[in-house]
Amino acid sequence: MTAQDSATAPSSIAVSTRAEPVPGTDTAGPRGRSAGGTLLAVLGVGMFSLTFPATAWALEGLGPWSVTSCRAVLAALIAGACLLAGRVPLPARRHRLPLAAVAAGTVVGFPLLTTLALQTSTTSHAAVVVGLLPLTTAAYSSLRTGTRHSRGFWAAALTGAAVVVVFALQQSGGRPSLSDLYLLGALLICAAGYAEGGRLARELPGWQIIGWALVLCLPLSLAGAVLALLAEPVRPTGHAVAGLLWLGTAQFVSLWVWYRGMGVIGVARASQLQLAQPLLTLVWSVALLGERLSPAAPVAAVAVLVCIGATQRASR
Repeated sequence: MTAQDSATAPSSIAVSTRAEPVPGTDTAGPRGRSAGGTLLAVLGVGMFSLTFPATAWALEGLGPWSVTSCRAVLAALIAGACLLAGRVPLPARRHRLPLAAVAAGTVVGFPLLTTLALQTSTTSHAAVVVGLLPLTTAAYSSLRTGTRHSRGFWAAALTGAAVVVVFALQQSGGRPSLSDLYLLGALLICAAGYAEGGRLARELPGWQIIGWALVLCLPLSLAGAVLALLAEPVRPTGHAVAGLLWLGTAQFVSLWVWYRGMGVIGVARASQLQLAQPLLTLVWSVALLGERLSPAAPVAAVAVLVCIGATQRASR
C-alpha cells in the first residue's frame, strides 16, 4: 500500500470524514460518470498495489536511502509542475504544520521504513503486515480526535492486529525480525500522516495535500538524494530504473486519480475497491518477482481484509 502508496494511499477509514468531491465533479452524476469514477479508483488501487514490487526492483540497483530520496524528488517535481499548471495558491500558514505531519508520515517515514524492510522481507510478507494500515489509521484518528467507536469496531480491529502479529511471528520463527520492526514503525508513522491529512482535507483537496507535502520536502529530498547516491552503490539496471521511475510517478499520480475517482463514486464505494490492494500485491509479487507464497500469506491477507470490512460496517 504507498505511500501515499498502498501503503502511501489514505485509507478508506482515514478519509471517511472528508469525502470531498473534486471541483467540477458530481457524486450523484449519471451512470457514465459513475463508471468513469470507478475506473479511476480501480486504477489508483492498481497503482498502489505495485509499490512494493517496484521498490524491490529499485533495490536491485540502488540503496534504500537512494530509493527513498530519489522517488521523493521525482514525485515532488511532478507535483510542483501540476500545482503550477493549476495556479494553486500557496497553502495558508495554518495548513503548514499539518502538511509537515503528512510529509513526515507519507513522503519520508513510510517509504523509507518499508524500503528498509524490503531489503530482507519479501513483498508478500510486507503486503500482509501493511494491510493492517487502515485499522492503524482508524485507531490513531480515534485517539487524535476523541471519536468513539463501537465494541464491534474495536473487536474487529484487534482481531486484525492479532492476525498480523501471529502471521509475522510464524514467518520469522517466533520472534519479530528487523523487517517486522521497520514495518511496524511504518504503520504507526503513516497512520499519523494519513489521519492528519484526513483532518486537513476538510479545507484542501486531497491531491493538493499530497502535492504540497511532496514540494515541502523537496529541499530535504534533493539533499538526501545527492548524499545517498554518493554514499550507496549505484547499479542502474533496467529493473532498478523502471522501479524508481514508477515509484516517483505513482507517489503523486496514483493519489491524484484515486482522489478524483473517490470524489465521483464516494468514499464508501471506493473503500470497498481498496480492500483488494493487499491481494493484488501478492499477485504482483509472484508475477513480477517470482516469489513463492507461503500458504499462510493469502489466508492472513483475506482475514485482515475481512476485519477491515467489519470495522467499516461497524463505523457506519
